[in-house]
Amino acid sequence: MPKMSPLSDALTFFAQAAPQPSAGGLLGGMLPIVLLFLAMYFLMIAPQRKKQKEHDKMLKALVSGDEVVTSGGIFGQITNVKDDRFVIRVAEGTKIEVGKGYISNVVRKAGEEKK
Repeated sequence: MPKMSPLSDALTFFAQAAPQPSAGGLLGGMLPIVLLFLAMYFLMIAPQRKKQKEHDKMLKALVSGDEVVTSGGIFGQITNVKDDRFVIRVAEGTKIEVGKGYISNVVRKAGEEKK
């Protein structure tokens, strides 16, 4: 009989000691993965989808005269609404066009008083 090395002895021991899969083992093995996915959905994905829907609703409600802030931090007043962008007056005689997705917040709706 050939002499076995200590590494070979350890591998043989762990191969024999490994648990054998049972019929219910597949469900038991996948349960933590399913629970992790559900937790990730409820903690990360669902709130992000809700926030995105609120942002889309806010963008659809914007009209000329609303004061907004862009995602770059530029304050201005909407002067014209186009299909895919807004024309914003940032200073007297200075207008810029901004993509609709780059409006981050509404400062004041048209018709409201300044405080």
